[in-house]
Order: sequence, then structure tokens, then C-alpha cells
Amino acid sequence: MKKNIRDRKHVRFCTDFDKSIVINSFQRRGWKEVSPEDDWNIYWSNTLNCRNIFNLENGYRLHDNQLINHYPNHYELVRKDLLVKNIRRYRKDLEKDNNPLAEKGQIKLADGQTVNRYLYLDFIPTTYILPTDYNLFLDDYRKSPQTMYILKPCGKSQGAGICLINKPSKLKKWSRESKKYLQHQLTSKDTYVLSRYIDNPLLIGGKKFDLRIYVLVTSFRPLKAYMFRNGFCRFCSLKYDTSLAELDNIYVHLTNVSVQKHGEDYNVHHGGKMGIQNLKLYLEGTRGRVVTERLFEEMQWLIVHSLKAVAPVMVNDRHCFECYGYDIIIDDNLKPWLIEVNASPSMTGTTTNDRILKYNLVENLLSIVLPPDGVPDARWNKTPSTESLGDFDTLIDEEFLNKNPEINSDRNN
Repeated sequence: MKKNIRDRKHVRFCTDFDKSIVINSFQRRGWKEVSPEDDWNIYWSNTLNCRNIFNLENGYRLHDNQLINHYPNHYELVRKDLLVKNIRRYRKDLEKDNNPLAEKGQIKLADGQTVNRYLYLDFIPTTYILPTDYNLFLDDYRKSPQTMYILKPCGKSQGAGICLINKPSKLKKWSRESKKYLQHQLTSKDTYVLSRYIDNPLLIGGKKFDLRIYVLVTSFRPLKAYMFRNGFCRFCSLKYDTSLAELDNIYVHLTNVSVQKHGEDYNVHHGGKMGIQNLKLYLEGTRGRVVTERLFEEMQWLIVHSLKAVAPVMVNDRHCFECYGYDIIIDDNLKPWLIEVNASPSMTGTTTNDRILKYNLVENLLSIVLPPDGVPDARWNKTPSTESLGDFDTLIDEEFLNKNPEINSDRNN
């Protein structure tokens, strides 16, 4: 970057997205849009171009006044198979250290079976990485033949390629076609995750929903993360039904807006969405304040530990920040389950309320990742003032906790 920036109006940005609330937010600040080939200060990139920028073979070097919205190996958190592997490793590391968080015990499942599971780190459904874990899946299925599973390709998003599995015969054809890959390195299109389907979801109005929660990470070492308090619930357009006749009905089982918006019963006015704060009020009124507060604390807790699970392997480049979209399902026992994490959550609005929410999200995000003068500077320690947080709440700030060990000991458990 050859030109010096004197004030925020000289900030230059580029983006890989044509229509986005991000662009509107940048332009309202008086920033100038340029191409990726020009000198830029903030690049809101897609994940592919981010990887290209940090590709050592390209010889690209970021300057102090340049920031980008992804970490080089963000996929360690957002790829479904890598997320599972990192959480497994995290659990084993805690076991070696005799950390009480890795304690196992007897847990009774909804079908009446009792299994040994982690008592505290049990926040992702039992998951198998296929084809590697195929035989393990078969062994476990024989012990619990009534269990339903959901199959997802690791390299796709927006509900593409997802199907429900209620018996191994549905996987046999896939298994035969995949055997040739067992002895070779797999690519994203070859690898799948098969997870226990949360078949007892909490329903509202008889419909299944999940939560989209936005989490901003400004550093992985030390870990600094913030949660946007105004996420939302995404509802299916049809009432929940576990019968075999509806097993393949995506409008019953998949909450993705990219899927639901094509259904006949999709509501274009509210977009099948409800604010998380309204969900909290609903739960306080129907289940009570105490259990509702515990649920929201558990959601924050699982987000923190998912980030801790990947922190050791993340490339912690000072030019980077990232806003992740966490997808969480709540079962009818008010237990939250982490389903997946998105590296590029949609920044286009489907309704007026959606556009307002995402505009505030971007504005608050920029107030945190930028220094007080609003000018990008990778040398800044990314420690925002309380006023700068806006609608974000601090999830974890290890730099602060390390300086205050008495607080750290309380929050670490």
C-alpha cells in the first residue's frame, strides 16, 4: 500500500459480492470501492480468494493498513469434517490433562438407551466421517436401529446434497461408489458427515427451527470473540413430521432459507424468521426464566469451546477478522446442539427487518475491528471500548483473562 491514509474517508475497499449490505455500509462511511488488483484497505472476500491471497506461492504480502474478513485456514472451523476432528482432538487433549470438562458418564437417550458420553463437551451430535467411519457407523447402528441420521457433503452449503438416512440400505449404493476412495486422499466432494439427526427438536407452532447466531472473532491467540445478540430463528414452512412419508420433504426438515424460500408456504413478509430476543421471551413465558437463561448460557459455552477446539491450528494472522454464522438446534429438553458453522453467512436481506439487522451487524462489527479513528490498522490490538461493542457481547477475551487470573479461573469451568 503506497498511499498513506489520513482519515476514514480515504479508506478503499473491495469485495467479491455484487449485492450486499456490506457494500452499502462501506459506502455510507464514505469509503471508495476499488478492484482487488488496486490498493485496498479492507477486502470483504469470498473464502476462495482469501486462500489465494495467503497462498505463499503468490508472493502477496499484506501491509499494516490492510484487513481481510477471513482467516487463512478458516476451514478448520467451518468444514463439517474438520470441525468434528478438531473437537475430537480437543476432547482427547483435555482428557490427557485430566480436565474435568472431559469427564464421561452415563447419559440416557430419548429412545431409552443409556450410553457413555462426555458430560460437558457433548454439544455436537454423534457424527461419522464417511467413508472412513463407515464400518463404525454400521456397528453403532446395529445397537440402535431406530436412530435416524442426516447425511451432508462436507464441501457444500445452503442445504445442497443433504438427505435423511433411516437405514443403512440408503447408504449402500453410496458406499459401493465410495470404496475406491478409501485408499486415496479425499477431496471435499468425496467426503461426507453422517450425524445423528436431532429428531426431538423444540417446536414452535408445530414447526422445526434452528438459530443463526453471529460470532465475530478478532484473534485466535489470544482468543477474542464476540456474539451478536440480535440473531434469529429460521423456521421450516411446514409442520414437523417424522413419518416415513415426509422423510425426504425438505420443507419439513431443512431450515435453510435458501431451501425454504422455494416452498409454496414460504412467507415473504417475515421470511420464516423470528428474532432471538423474541424466542427468549417466548421460552421465559412457556418454560420459565431459569431454564431459559441456562439455555442461553449453554449456547455461549458451546460456541466458546468450539473456538477453543480450533484455536491451536488456526493461522492467527493480525490482518484478519471473521464473522461466523453459527447454526444451533435446540431439542425439546432445551439442550442446544451445534449443527455447523458458516464462514460466509449471507449479508443480503430477505425482509426489511432482516436488512436492518444485518446493517447493524456490519456497523457494530466495524466498530470492533477498527481502531477508534475508524482507519484500518493491523497493528492495533483489537481491544474495543465498551461503547464500541454496540449489540455485541464479549464471549471471551483471553488477553483480559490472562491479566486477571481470578476471573479466568471462574470462567474456565
